[in-house]
Amino acid sequence: MPEQSALRSETSGIMDHPLERYIGKRSANKLAKLGLRTVSELIFHVPFRLAERGALMPIEAITEGEAVTVVAQVIASEIRQMHQRRGFILNVTIADGVNTLELTFFSKSSRPLNYHKSQLAVGSIAVFSGTVSRYRGKLQLTHPQYEALDSPDHVDAERITAPIPIYHAGATVASWNIAKAVSLVLPLLTPSDVPDPLPEAIRASRDLPARLDALRILHSPPDRHAWEEAQRYMAYSEAFLLQATNRYARRQSTLAPAPVIADPSPEWSQGDSAATGQASHSQASALASFARRLPFKLTAGQRDVFTEIYHDLGRTVPMRRLLQGDVGTGKTIVALLAMLQVIDSGHQAVLLAPTEVLAQQHYESIMNMLGELGHGGELGASGEAVRVRMLTGSLPEARKRVALAEVASGQAQLIIGTHALIQPGVHIPFLGLVVVDEQHRFGVEQRDHLATGAHLLVMTATPIPRTVAITIFGDLDVSSLKELPAGRAPITTTLVPAANERWMARVWSRAREEIDAGGRVYVVCPRIRRGSNDDEILDGEGADLASVEDTYEQLSQMPALHGIGIGVLHGQLPTEEKTTVMQAFAQGEVPLLIATTVIEVGVDVPEATMMVILDADRFGLSQLHQLRGRIGRGHKPSLCLAVHSAADGSLARERLDAFASTTDGFKLAQRDLELRSEGNVLGVEQSGKRSSLQFLRVLHDADIIDETKAWVDHIFASDPDLSEHQELLGQVLQMQRANAAQYLDKS
Repeated sequence: MPEQSALRSETSGIMDHPLERYIGKRSANKLAKLGLRTVSELIFHVPFRLAERGALMPIEAITEGEAVTVVAQVIASEIRQMHQRRGFILNVTIADGVNTLELTFFSKSSRPLNYHKSQLAVGSIAVFSGTVSRYRGKLQLTHPQYEALDSPDHVDAERITAPIPIYHAGATVASWNIAKAVSLVLPLLTPSDVPDPLPEAIRASRDLPARLDALRILHSPPDRHAWEEAQRYMAYSEAFLLQATNRYARRQSTLAPAPVIADPSPEWSQGDSAATGQASHSQASALASFARRLPFKLTAGQRDVFTEIYHDLGRTVPMRRLLQGDVGTGKTIVALLAMLQVIDSGHQAVLLAPTEVLAQQHYESIMNMLGELGHGGELGASGEAVRVRMLTGSLPEARKRVALAEVASGQAQLIIGTHALIQPGVHIPFLGLVVVDEQHRFGVEQRDHLATGAHLLVMTATPIPRTVAITIFGDLDVSSLKELPAGRAPITTTLVPAANERWMARVWSRAREEIDAGGRVYVVCPRIRRGSNDDEILDGEGADLASVEDTYEQLSQMPALHGIGIGVLHGQLPTEEKTTVMQAFAQGEVPLLIATTVIEVGVDVPEATMMVILDADRFGLSQLHQLRGRIGRGHKPSLCLAVHSAADGSLARERLDAFASTTDGFKLAQRDLELRSEGNVLGVEQSGKRSSLQFLRVLHDADIIDETKAWVDHIFASDPDLSEHQELLGQVLQMQRANAAQYLDKS
């Protein structure tokens, strides 16, 4: 068509163009409410399911408040006059063969309702879209948008037989509105507008379509088989591009050489001294001195991982290693050994924590482990004691200036801090190693910026299944700790129904017994105060959720806890107050601590032997496991009580059953991914890579992940800078820019 050719001639770089240019301002404004503002965002907003013409979509899965699209048949239709106010109402009942759903239309006159009734005659089939509400206990759609499937507009034989694409839509934007917009834009695209990350040889080997062809099929599938093949292409390209981006980032991060960390200590992987962790060395070194002080043997896993790190640090190629370990497996001791090795070589080491509470906990824990070595006692190889300094945003200005000066001069050898370490004005001249704790809480760009020209060790207490590690953390070598240190006490987990008053009374009397026996008790709440929408809960909202303030009032007046000191801890408290509260809890002055998830990671109080998690069904499985990891850190058996209101058979109850069934974090991580939406597994909050994976299913597509990894390895082996793969390089750089923008937005 001449008009389309003329329009196409003006569409250089069409993917970044605003939609308004092609579909009009009114339609573009509606789509913008779904986050669809550019041609690219619309084209990659592909249908998430198909409805076969003549087949009905299930109604049973819809929930209140959800924007839904269903295909169903009209089984009843009635117009009547309203009793409470002037006007008329049209009630339409639709069914999918098993379940029914009510539709409601209101009008001051019956005329428009007669039109709707004629369009929705009994027996007709249509696509309905709207937001689900509840009236008198029944779910319904009020004034839904609809498109009849047996109207004269559908006489085209190909349209009659082709499946119906269903898009994620909104309350004011129906699925077919999105389809219409796509039909206006998609024909304008050429292969040059949609670069294909998969090399042609790879596509040919797996009989995959080109990228633009795959998108055309996804939006307008001739049949289900073609749609599934297009999805298969997208999964391959997603896995391939993610791994190529990881590999390119790894390549770029290792171009600046890291300092070679000298060998100040014996080979830890050999000999009896290695087996016991009692190193002996003729040269005075912080690492050897610390090793002699260890009151326990390292586990086999700790020795193996430290040996890997030990050899990494001896190379000019910067170490980029992920250390994953279940709660309590001793990641911090391994990191400290590495930091001492770096300090012995005359370099500085940094430990970066996501919160000030965790930074303070690390500081106190490391100072306790170092003993005299960290307090001006035994000398290290540099002739000085190990000087540990903490730098956080809330540090008083006078102390901050002193800390910054000591860091800049090199006097501070081990620096523990938060995001404040990444701010302008922080100069670490002899940086040899950056350790990032709970790495998923930092952006990839943040951690790599700090570790430029240095070795990097990132740690997580959230175990990661192998396929996720390959896909998302391909820029890192992965080490795992699974063995708990000897003497760790077992933890028993019990689910407690919140509605059972007798059980709840026993919860608090049991807490009193634990405290009287010398223990400490955590009580975890999802909210700080009633009716608030605090950011310290993983999922869900609701004014009825347990809050720290209400729980404090309740427990303070409870006879079973009379005379017990009760502390309060949450993210909105001043840093000094948080520190004071944690110290009082650790020392037993306030043996019962009511807290939000601010205690989720890093908090180490060996005397804590019991945890009560209120509204446990509103937390994710991984978060529940992290919370439980705050107990069982001493030698006494520990108890976790998960108080919940989850219905039998619900997803929340499945999570809780899995939580109570095992304390193995690796098993729980696998189960967590099985229960959660695939699209949210790899969100910004976890990986720093992208908002979601639309097509790749990390648990089920292991063959695709392994295959694309081999292809990426092959390409980078001969072309590490992608100079001979310019199209792929462009896609990689585009993804990196998108990731950087996401973290700027998040910050």
